[in-house]
Amino acid sequence: MLSACFKKLKQGNSAYSHIKGSLKGPDAKAGHMLRDKTPLPSPTSIRHVKTLIIGGGISGLSAARWLKKNGHHDFELLELEEKPGGNSKFGHNPVSSYPLGAHYINIANNSDKELLEFLEETNIITHYENGLPFYNEFALCFDPEERLLINGQWQEGVIPDFGIPEADREQIKKFLRLTEDLKVRKGQDGKYAFDLPLDKSSADPAFRSLDTMSFKDYLKKNGFTSKYLLWYLEYCCKDDYGQKPHAISAWAGLHYFAARKGLAANAASGTVLTWPEGNGHLMTELASSVKDHIRSSSLTYSITEDPGGKLFVTVYDLKHEATHRISADKVILASPQYVNHKLLKAFIREGVDYTELNYSPWIIANITVKALPNNKGPGLCWDNVAYGTASVGYVNACQQNVKRFEDRTILTYYLPLCDHDPRVSRLAAYARTYGQWLDIIIPELEYMHPNITGNIEEVELWVWGHGMISPSPGFIWGQSRQNASKPLDDKIFFAHTDLSGVSIFEEAFHQGIRAANEVLASYEKNGAI
Repeated sequence: MLSACFKKLKQGNSAYSHIKGSLKGPDAKAGHMLRDKTPLPSPTSIRHVKTLIIGGGISGLSAARWLKKNGHHDFELLELEEKPGGNSKFGHNPVSSYPLGAHYINIANNSDKELLEFLEETNIITHYENGLPFYNEFALCFDPEERLLINGQWQEGVIPDFGIPEADREQIKKFLRLTEDLKVRKGQDGKYAFDLPLDKSSADPAFRSLDTMSFKDYLKKNGFTSKYLLWYLEYCCKDDYGQKPHAISAWAGLHYFAARKGLAANAASGTVLTWPEGNGHLMTELASSVKDHIRSSSLTYSITEDPGGKLFVTVYDLKHEATHRISADKVILASPQYVNHKLLKAFIREGVDYTELNYSPWIIANITVKALPNNKGPGLCWDNVAYGTASVGYVNACQQNVKRFEDRTILTYYLPLCDHDPRVSRLAAYARTYGQWLDIIIPELEYMHPNITGNIEEVELWVWGHGMISPSPGFIWGQSRQNASKPLDDKIFFAHTDLSGVSIFEEAFHQGIRAANEVLASYEKNGAI
């Protein structure tokens, strides 16, 4: 794993010698302790908690909020890092806050009652007009929203258009008509073919069978051959799944386009909600509602069960280097399954195949720059993408700032490492130095903005070795995913986006609610709530 400590700038390229920065990532020391099962000091204390949540990403925070919202207050949330957040973490410098991971959501589907209520609670939805939500103007992405560098010029929008042949335009239109039709299509069970959360989607085999083939094969079978269309669809898959079309299912590929159906009183369908800190804004709102229950810098080391059936969780306090034991009636594991595999050595999870879960690694760079060099076409937008490059471009972290620096901005650059098997890419990502990453990132920025290097002041790098679950063919509607969501002995419950197969805020939010509801129902059934 990557060290969370600063890695000093060591680069051979003198053109970068003026650039400050560091290379960071999730806590390596804690990860190694869990992976290698480093012996811990003897426990210094033991305490009882009715419900223990392990993992402070969006799923864990959502579960905690839901328990509290429903009158259950005897719970704790253990978070490995110094602060909660998962891949919704964010950073900041004197110019602005900036995301270290997820950076937006779309306006909510109007049938998503729980998400709409949360957005109301946090003043992201301010009121309703004619039955439709009215979104806070400061959350709606400010114009201009997006642009694409293609054929030597920036164009508005990221769907290729400038300088492309008419036949390619027609194929793009054909695909977009298909996905618009799929948005409203329903199965024989009366449910939408594609919905959010995805478990609300139709069980009709006519749609679910799409999960058994790759998105690449689906496109080929249906005659979608335009290189411009295929580039755009690859960009979309990399953006949401961290993988290319050959590595994800056709169902997942179509879900990206057909699941979001939200309507608003003051925004078009598909409008983006974003903040300088990205989804860190939503994470902060969730965390603030349960802040008194969060125990950070807490490494969950093991979960065991005594002969009487009582659960015991061994926890290592990373700040004070002390071990504690917690007895709990119920545990919600809001951690990824590769972590759960380590924690649940004393338990059997029937029908769960951990090898079916693939996690895509990412590198994220927050680049503080002085004024960008001029280019042809539209100026700086929120989302800025270059046709044919390895990354999915960058977002302007300062886009939503009302008060901006006149001479500086922060570009949040996203590079999914998807050219090789995720395990190989992960190892390579951890092995690269700060300077080697600059040698990969800055040439692409130079292509997008010639002579930008001299204007770069700082580059903060963050590596996610397991950035997001990728929905490989057969996973979303396969039995292993369904089995992994099932509670163990009515005591251990599960919540994480890898139980959806799609790593987006809406899925994490609902995974937490589902697990919390299962816990509450279990207490109610046993008369112990």
